[in-house]
Amino acid sequence: MSTQTVYLDYNATAPVRPQAVDAVTRTLQLTGNPSSVHNPGRKARAIVEDAREAVAQLVGAVPSQVIFTSGGTEALALALQGSPPGPRLVSSIEHPCVRVATPEATDIAVTQGGIVDLEHLENLLRTIPAPALVAVMLANNETGVIQPVRDVVRIAHATGAKVVCDAVQAVGKIPVDFQSLDVDTLALSGHKWGGPQGIGALITRTPEQLVPLFAGGGQERGKRGGTPNTPGIAGLGAAAEAALNQGQAERERILRLRNNLESRIAALAPGARIWGHAENRLPNTTCVELKGVNQQRQIMTLDLAGIAVSAGSACSSGKTAPSPVLAAMGASESQARDTIRISLGWNSQESDIEAFLTAWSPLARAAA
Repeated sequence: MSTQTVYLDYNATAPVRPQAVDAVTRTLQLTGNPSSVHNPGRKARAIVEDAREAVAQLVGAVPSQVIFTSGGTEALALALQGSPPGPRLVSSIEHPCVRVATPEATDIAVTQGGIVDLEHLENLLRTIPAPALVAVMLANNETGVIQPVRDVVRIAHATGAKVVCDAVQAVGKIPVDFQSLDVDTLALSGHKWGGPQGIGALITRTPEQLVPLFAGGGQERGKRGGTPNTPGIAGLGAAAEAALNQGQAERERILRLRNNLESRIAALAPGARIWGHAENRLPNTTCVELKGVNQQRQIMTLDLAGIAVSAGSACSSGKTAPSPVLAAMGASESQARDTIRISLGWNSQESDIEAFLTAWSPLARAAA
């Protein structure tokens, strides 16, 4: 058995960037509550506000629009459960945390390519009472398919509906601009692009309209009580700066790695299917079906070779049910169960691709 060294599961969580590690370590050595008015408290507050500015810059927002949370799940819960009551419309490919936060929601259909069906959305908005709340992610966590969020916003706003956008998988992987997307709230989570786990943010245009999830102090403009996670926030800010500095060159490098991976997969297994391959996708994500080879067999074989991939969402991959995302795209149960997700990131190298292909090729030959 090999020691696990090849990590290809960035959509579950990315390795923490050195800049984030340094920021967390430095901050842990300081004493001071950001809500205190004395000198140590003011130093802690400065760290929090510097990170807020860095996160705002990464997503094209202004600092006053950033509310720090424990991650994407809490950010989305705040947006969905803290908004005024009314009908909820949720795309059928949303992350499980959105489904749990809105169990009464009406599904918005998607195409076989995994794109939100805009005509179906329009029809739904015509038949339900206003004001509604529409939840559509920016990029899918399993397939990487990027959604037409600006069109969703145009349709929703024309009826007075608000739009909640899960940008957890998109931030740090593609350019994200809160202002140009025109969504009403946008959720992000730092560990998806190299920040610490347990820290994220909700970007909102109208924080005054949100009801906090739990009572507490006046922190985060009264929307997220409790002493701020200053070390985590510092790490989030450092990761945001690092992602912003790498920019387009890094995205193009990762895209080249992914394209090489997919072309080699096609050569090894001509019958393999890349879900969402014809659509605009994140540059780092490959969701591949190897017909007749169960995902658990693929994952275990790769894990024994020291390679980490996943069966889909990290929040649901331990369950026995097939992927709801692939089911919404028209996949059969057997197709979904033969599918794995490979996701790259800031520290991925060509050698990682070679190692994957070496370990995966016997499975591809067995499926031929």
